[in-house]
Amino acid sequence: MITKSIPNLCTLFNLGLGMVAILLSLNDNYSLAAIMVIVAMLMDGLDGRMARALNAQSELGKELDSLSDLVSFGVAPIIIMYSISFYDINPVLAVVASLIFPMCGAVRLARFNVKAGVPGYFTGLPIPAAGGVLATLSLFHNEVSTPYMVISTLILSYLMVSRVKYPNFKKVGIPRKALWLAPFVVIVAVVIAIMFPDQVSKLIFVPLALYALYGFQQNIRQLTRRRKHQDEDNSSKESLR
Repeated sequence: MITKSIPNLCTLFNLGLGMVAILLSLNDNYSLAAIMVIVAMLMDGLDGRMARALNAQSELGKELDSLSDLVSFGVAPIIIMYSISFYDINPVLAVVASLIFPMCGAVRLARFNVKAGVPGYFTGLPIPAAGGVLATLSLFHNEVSTPYMVISTLILSYLMVSRVKYPNFKKVGIPRKALWLAPFVVIVAVVIAIMFPDQVSKLIFVPLALYALYGFQQNIRQLTRRRKHQDEDNSSKESLR
């Protein structure tokens, strides 16, 4: 019974980290708040792998995971961004941008739960990746102006609900014999991240941003291809007249 509860405990830990990130951002500790979101991503990737390794997958775990993800990767990152960057723009624009991000995240999670995706791919940018990008991007507020932060937030929101295919790395499992190493890996990662919160957060931003941009590039390619086909169809219709 205890073994079957381990994945859900990881999910609850993910939720707790999201709440801690919110509290830290409200106390102006943005670097550490971003680190809490990153560690929550680690726990989010761990709970599913543990559930599969322990044969402990359940509907309860699935729903709990979605609710935790909405807090840790939908609400916490936008509160960090709002607190650190959006405070100096039009209040209405700031509120609208802040509402759109978690709303799109909620739609993304709901769609994931009810629609079967393409094997090996996610449909739309996963909310942990979007939240990770947003939380770490906020730390560049001195280098990136607020309008670009708003645009980035809206782009990430769109990518979550888009039909763009993103590679799914969650299916990479953990051997059952290696499960005992997972807590130590998490502890080491947390210690290093807490010791160097600003550096680690900005370093992790790079691969997360590249992952998100992959889908943005794919979306532009799809739109270009679709427009090209439409132009070809229109040209063929014109030639038949």
